[in-house]
Amino acid sequence: MTEELHDVRLTVNGSAYEIRVPARRLLSDALRHDLGLTGTHVGCEHGVCGACTILVDGSPMRSCLMVAVSAVDHEITTVEGLANPDGSLGAVQQAFVECHGLQCGFCTPGFLTTITAGLRENPTPTHEEARDMIAGNLCRCTGYQNIVKAVERAAEIGAGG
Repeated sequence: MTEELHDVRLTVNGSAYEIRVPARRLLSDALRHDLGLTGTHVGCEHGVCGACTILVDGSPMRSCLMVAVSAVDHEITTVEGLANPDGSLGAVQQAFVECHGLQCGFCTPGFLTTITAGLRENPTPTHEEARDMIAGNLCRCTGYQNIVKAVERAAEIGAGG
């Protein structure tokens, strides 16, 4: 018995895609395997680690907790969509580079999307607010200090605007 496939039209990083997926295909899997956007990483598959965080209509969402068929009619932004139109690094990405906010890089895409949304909501966070902004994302390598510095640096260069 084969599983029924559904036609799904997704808008990801400003481009429209049409894919055929089973009803229970996770959005993270659709992005990675069906669309080839491998910047969205899958860590825990339970919504705990934050590595798969994307933006859905501008709000952070764990893509491992959302099925692809439920993403129809929503604007999805992955880490690939955070770059400037000319392909240069976006402000949050640039801040991560400047502040050495990554080590192995596995959790980085989730941090970048989370921070992008956080700075849109609060473009001038205090140190404590910067820490709170990233509290839902886990990193096993950095100790978070440089990630917090990257949030503050991104705010300085206007990432929230």
